[in-house]
Amino acid sequence: MRRQTNSTVALFAAALAFLLACGPVRAADDFWSLVKTPGHVVLMRHAEAPGTLDPPGYRLDDCTTQRNLDANGRAQATRIGAAFSSRGIVFTRVLTSAWCRCKETAHLVTGVDATVFPALNSFVSDASKRPGQSARVRQEIDAVNGFEPILMVTHQVVITALTGVAPMSGELVLVKAGVNGQLEVAGRLVIK
Repeated sequence: MRRQTNSTVALFAAALAFLLACGPVRAADDFWSLVKTPGHVVLMRHAEAPGTLDPPGYRLDDCTTQRNLDANGRAQATRIGAAFSSRGIVFTRVLTSAWCRCKETAHLVTGVDATVFPALNSFVSDASKRPGQSARVRQEIDAVNGFEPILMVTHQVVITALTGVAPMSGELVLVKAGVNGQLEVAGRLVIK
């Protein structure tokens, strides 16, 4: 019985070590330290917005036709902004998708109106846009020199295409330029 328990513990320890080595599992303190490290960019999925897709016939120039943040989403974005602020993190550039839920999230997090960067727009209804938009976002991140804190607020589909991560609403995915034009995920954080 003792031998089986030792084997089970050893197997569990090996599995845990493997999982930690495979992914950017980091404590919140590590995440915040890395945000302050040169070359990193925060990709953020917009805060909570009920539903999954925009209604048929939505228009980017009319927020009333889109899926938008609810009270929970606005409160979540405000908490995320407070978390950055309490750590003295002020973004020098804030880029966003043209969707109202992304623009509102960016504003609530930073207190400023973000610059619409079309490469961050959702391509869920037109997957043919994925390669070009993904390449453009990677180019923007590759161009980051030194410590230039940048926040990019976008959609799950965009972050997944760039990183392989399927973020929750409001999740922060910290990335930096990697090899061969790929992005390296340095950390992830969810602030409920």
